[in-house]
Amino acid sequence: MKKTVEAMPNYAPAIEHETMDPIGHRIQAFAHSQGNKTALIDEKGAVTWAEMISRSNRIANRLREDGLQTGDTVAGLSENSAEYTMLYLGTLIAGGCMVPLSGMASGEALALMIEDCDTRFLFVSEKNLDLFNEINDRLTRVTPERRIGLDTRSVDSGMDISDWLGDTSDEVRPASVTLDDPFNIIYSSGTTGTPKGILHDYRFRQRQLVRLANYGLDGDCINLVSTPLYSNTTLVSALPTIYNGGTLILMGKFNALRFLELAQEHKVTHAMLVPVQYSRIMAEPDFDKFDLSSFKAKLCTSAPLRGSVIAEAMKRWPGNIREVYGLTEGGISTTLDCAANPTKWDSVGVPTEGSEIRIIDEDGKELPQGEIGEIVGRAISMMRGYYHREQQTLDMLWTSPEGHTFYRSGDMGRLDEDGFLYILDRRKDMIISGGFNIYAVDLEKVLLEHPAVADVAVIGIPSEHWGETPLGLVVRKPGMTDSEQSILDFANAKLGKTQRIAGVEFRDELPRSTIGKVLKRELREPYWAGQKK
Repeated sequence: MKKTVEAMPNYAPAIEHETMDPIGHRIQAFAHSQGNKTALIDEKGAVTWAEMISRSNRIANRLREDGLQTGDTVAGLSENSAEYTMLYLGTLIAGGCMVPLSGMASGEALALMIEDCDTRFLFVSEKNLDLFNEINDRLTRVTPERRIGLDTRSVDSGMDISDWLGDTSDEVRPASVTLDDPFNIIYSSGTTGTPKGILHDYRFRQRQLVRLANYGLDGDCINLVSTPLYSNTTLVSALPTIYNGGTLILMGKFNALRFLELAQEHKVTHAMLVPVQYSRIMAEPDFDKFDLSSFKAKLCTSAPLRGSVIAEAMKRWPGNIREVYGLTEGGISTTLDCAANPTKWDSVGVPTEGSEIRIIDEDGKELPQGEIGEIVGRAISMMRGYYHREQQTLDMLWTSPEGHTFYRSGDMGRLDEDGFLYILDRRKDMIISGGFNIYAVDLEKVLLEHPAVADVAVIGIPSEHWGETPLGLVVRKPGMTDSEQSILDFANAKLGKTQRIAGVEFRDELPRSTIGKVLKRELREPYWAGQKK
């Protein structure tokens, strides 16, 4: 795999005199300087720094005994746990490239991912055995003896990770790695075909680790992790916490009440959350009874956090909010300091240090400030490319007049007079009605002003007269009895003529990905069946 990575172009801007302190090397010192400090907490208990590093080193040494070479991939299919985190670290210490897999993927997609990433090791948790059993006869690259359980022996090898480790030494010998070596492959959340494998090298992660420490993810951090480790959302905060000697509290599955209990019990200082989690946590009836005074900052990513939710969280939940906008691929990076910018809460902030944002039209021409177009960006952290997919990598590139490579986001947005970025819609989700571009976020914002509306998604549906027209899919607040027509009338009275919504339909809930993104394609499918969109 290393040769494959080296063959990929490096689009990230150069940094003069750049040095690297690989995570597999850096964390070794913590075993001695703070060995008795808690490193990880999961539902089974606590793991000290000395215990975590000893276990991770044993995993690394065993992987190498089994033939792992620098750059080789190791795949894991598991919910968040201390053991899974130590497997991740052990892979990095050994010089391997970690491939965390989604337990929410279909069997077909998961089997394709495992084959696509060229892994020769697969570790599976007990909670994912049903999914594993659905696909294990389709796996050709991972031999049965290297299909190992994390907390179960019900796998082809008949071994859990402790059996596999045996009496392997915890001798400290982290592999030598370079900035160009692969760190991880994160698979996109595609629902059809094979999701794309996003390859990050050490350059990408090292620069991110340093930058995120500025958000307080340091040795004093107690970080409550409630999103899955196969998501870059999680890694953005979890890896810097470990890199700097902090503590991770790992939730195997998110539950709003349990989140609050853990936050109070462990005096949590930081958490990376997605927008829907903010709403669910603050909707807990006993939210205000919990002591959350230890919080210093909460981060948010994966989708824009609505200004109304920010306002409520800033009022009721101690600590600042830092909203982060970016792609798993990198290249685009903005941040919003909510405490410092109370008039900009509907934006996703300004470009981070070392990044640049531009707006382009359909022909790839740059647009002036204030005009709406596709967001493109370049930053100090940029992926090496989509693994095995050179053409798809090339398709997302935009070259500036100065000859710099930018990544296309697929998001539509605009920059205001102060350089703050506003996201309006995914390009593919934009509604074109009667020749006018309609951005769902504008309509959703108005619908959310109605006192009965708890959640909403606006999609385009077929219209014989207009080509397509907006439809509002609404989740009402508990106990509310307002009709679809009354909510429609409320919204259309506030919208311009070209924006007006054709109808409102109630839903019990909206389908979301595991990191909280509304699955609009799934919502649109019944309306567009047999038609082109």
